[in-house]
Amino acid sequence: MSVLMEIALFPTDVGESKSKYVAKVIEVIKESGLEYQLTPMGTVLEAEKLEELTSLIPKMYEVLEKMGSRRVYGVVKFDIRPSKTNRLKQKVESVKKRLGQI
Repeated sequence: MSVLMEIALFPTDVGESKSKYVAKVIEVIKESGLEYQLTPMGTVLEAEKLEELTSLIPKMYEVLEKMGSRRVYGVVKFDIRPSKTNRLKQKVESVKKRLGQI
């Protein structure tokens, strides 16, 4: 099974720049050992089970809380497909094939 999760999680009470906070959230993701891809608007992760991904969300929040954040905004989306694997890369490659040279 392949479960993709796209997440954007950041404090809203710390000024304009969020990069140091996002970097700490990414450290939580890296420590999980799961495949991920950072994008300008969020991060996409892939796991075999939904629980592997959902269990990371409180850890991500806690790291922001420890940094002094008192208000956090988050958006999470899932794409769950039982019969596939390696979709973090495969989905992008499939579109590239149809487009030809980018």
